[in-house]
Amino acid sequence: MPLNINLQQILLHALNFVILFGAMYFLLYKPVKSFMDSRKAHYEKMDEDAKAVLAEAEKTKAGYEAQLKNADEEIARRQREANEALQHAVDERRAQAEQQAGEIVRKAQEDAAREHERVMEQAKGEISELMSAAAEKLVLSSTSDAYDKFLDTAEERKDNG
Repeated sequence: MPLNINLQQILLHALNFVILFGAMYFLLYKPVKSFMDSRKAHYEKMDEDAKAVLAEAEKTKAGYEAQLKNADEEIARRQREANEALQHAVDERRAQAEQQAGEIVRKAQEDAAREHERVMEQAKGEISELMSAAAEKLVLSSTSDAYDKFLDTAEERKDNG
């Protein structure tokens, strides 16, 4: 053998290498590869689940946003209805107040007219009494003056005559 190369040794080393490679493949590479593949599948499944949950969350969010928009519209509608009902109640109450005020004014005018009539009747009675008293005084004073003059005249005639 030239250069001290032994073909049998080379083949034996090659066979040892193949056996070692085969043993390493079955003992290390294949289990590690299957573990890595299962791990990759697990993370891909988790990613798909996360995407599905995210899609569901987006869908739910869109539903909630639609409900929120509908709720805002419903709130605005109910607020308008409440404002209209309040305005109607205010108008109705104002009409009742105006009606009551009109009745109060009418009653006050009637009371004032009755009071005016009563005062006028009382004043007429007092005026009649005053006129009677004045007429009586006038008549009495005229009569007493005439009687006094008569007596004075009668006395003068008696003295004269």
